Amino acid sequence: MTVLPDQSRLVDRAAALVEAARRAGADAADAFAVRRVGLSVDIRNGAVDETDRSESDDVSLRVFIGKRTASVSTNGVAPVEALAERAVAMARVAPEDRFAGLAPEERLAKSWPDLDLLDPSIPDPEMLAERARRAEAAALAVAGVTKSSGASAGWGLTGAVIATSHGFLGSYLGSRHGVSATAIAGEGTGMERDYDGDSKVYGSDLRDPEAIGREAGERAVRRLNPGRLPTGRGTVVFDPRLASSLVGHLLGAINGAAIARRTSFLQNALGTALFAPSIRITDDPRRPRGLASRPFDGEGVAAEPMDLVAGGVLQTWLLDSATARELGLETNGRGSGGGGSPHATNVTLLPGTLSPEELLAEIGEGLYVTELIGHGVNGVTGDYSRGAGGFRISGGKLAEPVSELTIAGNLKDMYRSLVAANDLVYRSAVNAPTLAVEGMTIAGR
Repeated sequence: MTVLPDQSRLVDRAAALVEAARRAGADAADAFAVRRVGLSVDIRNGAVDETDRSESDDVSLRVFIGKRTASVSTNGVAPVEALAERAVAMARVAPEDRFAGLAPEERLAKSWPDLDLLDPSIPDPEMLAERARRAEAAALAVAGVTKSSGASAGWGLTGAVIATSHGFLGSYLGSRHGVSATAIAGEGTGMERDYDGDSKVYGSDLRDPEAIGREAGERAVRRLNPGRLPTGRGTVVFDPRLASSLVGHLLGAINGAAIARRTSFLQNALGTALFAPSIRITDDPRRPRGLASRPFDGEGVAAEPMDLVAGGVLQTWLLDSATARELGLETNGRGSGGGGSPHATNVTLLPGTLSPEELLAEIGEGLYVTELIGHGVNGVTGDYSRGAGGFRISGGKLAEPVSELTIAGNLKDMYRSLVAANDLVYRSAVNAPTLAVEGMTIAGR
């Protein structure tokens, strides 16, 4: 039986690594430790196809000698003293980095709220298998579905520990439950596939497996017998499952590391209007039961909610201590453990006022995208080009399915014309409602 792990061993190891680094000659050090436990069950045609259990400890130690720094990682087994000595030896011969250093001591979290990130209910393999079976059975019950591509259910637990040589020591645990199903409709070369799924901190917050399976099946059936669209320019509407990808491209472009390297198409955009005045995008690490919530960042800095975009205007970069120093700014608590690039937490593009139906009615003619293919986005120029499939918009309503399309534009232009519907649902760490983008190139027949 799986039980909630004891964090004390990981806490002790992180603290011991920091002390060992100081004894080995480091001026300062921090340690980031993560423990992961997971259990998943895959079902195909009602039978268990695979059961997977995983458990790992990963620890990284970062040391500073003057302005020289080095990092080492281990699976948690390597001797503390040997690891610290190796990190210090590496730092002594590393080139100087004038921006290197621990987070400012005054910015460290002194206390933090309970974010309700840990579900004490732990499913066993039989419970997960039953969730997956229910989802698969519901998908197969949809008229037009011919076979299952499988269903799965899983549970995971992540524990994080941060220790620094200027006195910070903190840890937290978070759980995650998930269910997904993939259905196939049609026969032979006319088959179409689609999926649905859900992920939550608490198992009790998951959508019913039957609803997930049914949605997967209905989506697959709706895609049967797709046509093509003529090449031209028009409005593209992104289904909420895909709309978050447009926000994801923004997050990559406003990452402080990309700005410092001058590899972002938004290099000089801070304080400028990127979107219409109605658009607001937030990042909230303190959302209760949020999938990316955390009480402090990977450097121990207090994590606070903030606006990334307000009134359509870009408000900030995503910053850790090093990138903030390089850019002449202050960290905003988006650091990663072990010296990785800054990253966002629970990001939301807030909803607009129109329902999806009203938005489609205003558009009249266009393309509603439910599938994106490939990764044709240039982070330096903002050029966007991806394969797509979905439905034609005709007379302000969804019409026949279409496929084998390419949609293209530039993200700056796309953001300026973006309109949000009011159907926001929290599905993942990055969330957005239905989004419409005018003036995109649609390449079809």
